[in-house]
Amino acid sequence: MTKRLYKSTDDKMLCGVCGGIAEYFELDPTLVRLGWAFLTLFTCAFPGIILYAVAAIIMPSKERDN
Repeated sequence: MTKRLYKSTDDKMLCGVCGGIAEYFELDPTLVRLGWAFLTLFTCAFPGIILYAVAAIIMPSKERDN
């Protein structure tokens, strides 16, 4: 089985992008969110916001296991 990057459906605050990245790399989602916020706030904020929006549009949502 290959590993794929999906938006999280269980662990999301906005669109599930950071939760999906955390699941893919087996990290704590809070650390991914803090890292994304740090990079967005303390670098040029505009690219961070645009990258999040693009990721939210492009990344597929993971189907929940029933």
